[in-house]
Formats: sequence, C-alpha cells, structure tokens
Amino acid sequence: MAGRGRLGRDWTSPKGNLQASTLIRLHPTDPAVSGLGLMLGVAVHAALAGLMPSAAFQLKWPNDVMLGAAKLSGMLLEREGDCVVMGVGVNVREAPRLPDRETIALADLEGGQGWTADDVLNALVPAFDHWLATWREGGTAAIVGAWLQRAHPIGTRLSVSTATHLPQQGRFLGLDADGALILGLDDGTSHVIHSGDVGVLP
Repeated sequence: MAGRGRLGRDWTSPKGNLQASTLIRLHPTDPAVSGLGLMLGVAVHAALAGLMPSAAFQLKWPNDVMLGAAKLSGMLLEREGDCVVMGVGVNVREAPRLPDRETIALADLEGGQGWTADDVLNALVPAFDHWLATWREGGTAAIVGAWLQRAHPIGTRLSVSTATHLPQQGRFLGLDADGALILGLDDGTSHVIHSGDVGVLP
C-alpha cells in the first residue's frame, strides 16, 4: 500500500504494516489546532510503548516516532474546513528501505515479531481517545509536557530544513507554548520553527 507523507513524500506501507486515518470534527470550544499534531504523536508513542515497554521509542518533532536514528512511525494531518484528517503509518512487520533515512519495524525488535497491525490499532484507539480528551480539556499546554517526556533530550543536535530557509543546525531547546520547535543555533541565538523537516544529528 502507498500513502502520502509530509512535504509530498510517498509513504510506502508493505503488507502487514498499519496505515490508518481518522477524522476529527472540530468543536467551537476546541483549543487551537496547532496542538493536534503533538497530541497524535503522544498517542501513537503511548500505544507503542504500551505494547513494548522496554523499547526506547522517542518522538521527533513534528510527527515521527523513532528508535535511535531509525523511523518507526510517521503521521500527517490535513485540515478540511471544520474537520482534521489524521493519518498514521506504523512499520509493524517490515520497514521500507529508503535511500535518505534509516527505518525500522516492530518485527525487527526483540519481542516484536508477534505484533500485528490490528494489535497496534487496538492499542492506538484508547490512547488516541485519552489524549484527544486531554487536548480538548487542557489545550496544547496539556500536551507539550507529555510530548517532551517522550522526545529526544534537550540539547540533542538537530538539522532543520524549512521552505523559506537553507538547512540550519543547532540544538533542541524544547517547544514553545504553541508546540513550535525551538532551535538553539551555535551563535547563541534561537529560532522558533513552526513547520519544517527535522533530522537528528549524531
């Protein structure tokens, strides 16, 4: 199966992997939608960590679940009017081989060979419901802390590419109140990144 990733990339999903989407109808009282991407990342991480608590999964801004330098899961959100379509892909049985990035599947991990896409989806649904309710009750502020607890540490070296600037390298300084990435540059300044492609540097 093939889907769509961020920045126009294809998302290839070999047989046995999870590729799922859901639609959220926004309520008039909902917080700013900028927190929904973080919320989805926390929910996916929570589901995977519940299945494999010994695995050191980490979130990478804005929407990837990583194990070390390898990508295990990606997410994409698209808004249509008062609805947001939220897509999730998880490498369960097989990781697609990509020329520009490392990938990994649950089946590559010790104790991960028995999990199926249905198992992951069944773990994801209650996690998603919980964190969606948390976002609706507490806004992005209620999600940022949970996201940071599951992310690579403060100070991690990152490379960030945006549509308007050449790639920049710096250190991860956390997230602002709206969930944007704060990148600390080597000259002592910091930039707030609202949209971009992020890589973790050695």
